[in-house]
Amino acid sequence: MVAHPDESPGFLLWHVTLRWQREIVAALAPLDLTHVQFVLLATAWWMNSHGESPNQLSLARRAGTDVKMTSQVLRRLEDKGLLRREVDPADTRAKLLRTTDEGAELARRAIGVVEAADAAFFGATPDLSTLQALMRPLADP
Repeated sequence: MVAHPDESPGFLLWHVTLRWQREIVAALAPLDLTHVQFVLLATAWWMNSHGESPNQLSLARRAGTDVKMTSQVLRRLEDKGLLRREVDPADTRAKLLRTTDEGAELARRAIGVVEAADAAFFGATPDLSTLQALMRPLADP
């Protein structure tokens, strides 16, 4: 057992995550995107721009989000005109997700905003590549 909570890696990660999330939420607010909306929009845009047309399940898996929550957020992105669902010709029960032109433009802008926020937040890290290397195995499911 640790002598102090600050010696617990999980407790420290919890606090770092909360602080980072606050920074991202603040950065995305002027774009009228929540953090989850950003993640799903940016992931859909990235997949589309790399020749993929994800359905809800493949997008949720790539983004690491809950499938039911993903459905609700996608509905909101669709209502905003940032995303559209198209019938999958291979499976008419499934819908393929495509960003609209407006959604693609917003995704690119939002990615720039988030990358700038990340750079500012992680700027205090003496060796970012080492931090990334340490986090990668922990992020894999």
